[in-house]
Amino acid sequence: MNRIKLLFFATIRDRAGTKALELDIPTDMTIHGLKEKISGDYPNLKESMRSVLITINREYAFDEAVVPMGAEIAMFPPVSGG
Repeated sequence: MNRIKLLFFATIRDRAGTKALELDIPTDMTIHGLKEKISGDYPNLKESMRSVLITINREYAFDEAVVPMGAEIAMFPPVSGG
């Protein structure tokens, strides 16, 4: 198993009800798999997982990226400028 730290920001933090949590995931899990797991385990976050921006160790990551051991995963809602 791979123990990771999840950090939540803005509206995702509000929906999660916490700013961070630790989670054990399989060692070969991708970002896509992580979003599916979070959607299933935390129903309040399911809608957010459709458009969430994710970083792995402070670098943007996409669905096919494999989560490295002990990673820090941050989740941000989409942003728009004006």
